[in-house]
Amino acid sequence: MSSIINIAPADLERRRQSGEAVDLIDVRTPPEFRELHATGAENIPLDELRGGTLHQLVARAAERPMFVICQSGGRSAKASALLSEAGAPNIHNVAGGTQAWSQVGLPVVRGQVTMSLERQVRIAAGSLVLLGIALAYGVHPWFLGLSAFVGAGLVFAGLTNTCGMGMLLAKMPWNR
Repeated sequence: MSSIINIAPADLERRRQSGEAVDLIDVRTPPEFRELHATGAENIPLDELRGGTLHQLVARAAERPMFVICQSGGRSAKASALLSEAGAPNIHNVAGGTQAWSQVGLPVVRGQVTMSLERQVRIAAGSLVLLGIALAYGVHPWFLGLSAFVGAGLVFAGLTNTCGMGMLLAKMPWNR
């Protein structure tokens, strides 16, 4: 397993300005990437780092250093570990992610502002609970089961840090 090097955004930008070839991979979701990303970054979401994509990135990292960035550093650390475990040499995790990149005034591409997946889950869950209550009141009491199902799903998501509704919404066309 190769080692992962943490690098500050300003240090990465200095290397890029000096003419060094920089392979910058942003592992956030496509909507997050479209909203704001470091200039020159390529979007390859963390959930797509498997199989052929992972092997292609390992091969690319063998040719030149690879820099991995996300929103604040958590997902890029996971992606860096995956790449390193797969045998990629010279992996750099951009410390602080796109937030730190933007805060120090480095060049970014701003695009379409989108609704976060977390916000979409809250809206969908709240709507389903209200629908269940309205249907139970107006049609049949058994519709309270819909509200109970959503509530149980939210408790499960909180306990396991896995959200089925979030995973489903992430696959929707507007989130791709």
